Amino acid sequence: MKRPSTDIGLSGNLWLNKADNKFLGGDRIALLEMIDNLGSITKAAKAVGISYKTAWDTINMINNLAEKPLVDRLIGGKGGGGTSLTAEGKKVIDQFKTIQEEHRKFLDNLESRLGDTASLYQFLRRISMKVSARNTFAGTVSAITQGAVNTEVTLSLKGGIPLTAVVTNGAIENLGLKTGAEAYAIIKASSVIIGTDLHDAKVSARNVFCGTIVKVIEGPVNTEIDVEIGGGNSISAIITHGSSERLGLKVGGHACALFKASSVIIGVN
Repeated sequence: MKRPSTDIGLSGNLWLNKADNKFLGGDRIALLEMIDNLGSITKAAKAVGISYKTAWDTINMINNLAEKPLVDRLIGGKGGGGTSLTAEGKKVIDQFKTIQEEHRKFLDNLESRLGDTASLYQFLRRISMKVSARNTFAGTVSAITQGAVNTEVTLSLKGGIPLTAVVTNGAIENLGLKTGAEAYAIIKASSVIIGTDLHDAKVSARNVFCGTIVKVIEGPVNTEIDVEIGGGNSISAIITHGSSERLGLKVGGHACALFKASSVIIGVN
């Protein structure tokens, strides 16, 4: 299977607005050009792939918004009627093309300043991923320890923070996981346990991250806690309101987030 290119190019749609209404854009300019070439709204509409009524309504709107009519329509008559651009219409097309050329130059210049578009592509891929779990971390596989049934995978997150997951051997094969590969760790907020004063505590959970509470959202039943654990990483947990009160959790306070390695879902692009 061919892998998608990671090169990123910029494109944009140019519109001229008038009286807070869209006046002229690329599609309308194309319609005007076809009218100029073919001398007929019917033929022009067919050429650009729209209905005759849509073309007629568009021309009416353009003429209404313009200082001077851009299109002349001859209804019936000896020659059977026809449509042509006025001198103003041809002038507007030339002006639009000039603006369009400058717009393309601007995008080309911006594109050249992006530098490494591969990293931008990866970032956009990450933020476009939609999952219901509150916690999604991007990292690099730093270790894989395979057992008879399951495999332990360690991801290195931003700031070098290690996160451990246990998945099936079949999942390793299906995901094509290897040391050095990029992967995602996904953890439901309900799987995260919050504790305090756990630096010297011994727990069976493989993942224990301590840091500063940056957000507390109290609810009648549950409370959401966000803990900043360093390296620009934050973990969200959903705990009971009673537990939050008993622990005395406040913004700026210290807390630890714990979750089992088996609670981690590993994903790849």
